[in-house]
Amino acid sequence: QVQLVESGGGSVQAGGSLRLSCVASGSIFSQLWVAWFRRAPGKEREGVAAIYTGSGIASYADSVRGRFTISRNNAKTTVDLQMNSLKPEDTGMYYCASTWPRAAVPLLDAEKYNYWGQGTQVTVSS
Repeated sequence: QVQLVESGGGSVQAGGSLRLSCVASGSIFSQLWVAWFRRAPGKEREGVAAIYTGSGIASYADSVRGRFTISRNNAKTTVDLQMNSLKPEDTGMYYCASTWPRAAVPLLDAEKYNYWGQGTQVTVSS
């Protein structure tokens, strides 16, 4: 079992920044895929970024590459998502998810993730 708790959501104007944090407990943190997904109103859930906590190898959705950065702190068992140059289309509920690693490069496929947090809301106004 892995417990995940997100924090750091909020409201910001377009062009601004937010930093989300996910605290994980209950497993060997250094051997996990941890990912951020989001769901906007009326849209499908979308994988945003993922990281293999053991190696630090990360994956990004094309829509956020170059603007978002995922990082991990194995000592604090946290995975952060730094979001810069935010756009209104980044608005949504952001969820942290984790699973056991299946490959060296983490996937952004929600079907692969077993554990989910409760989510934190991000709102970007134009």
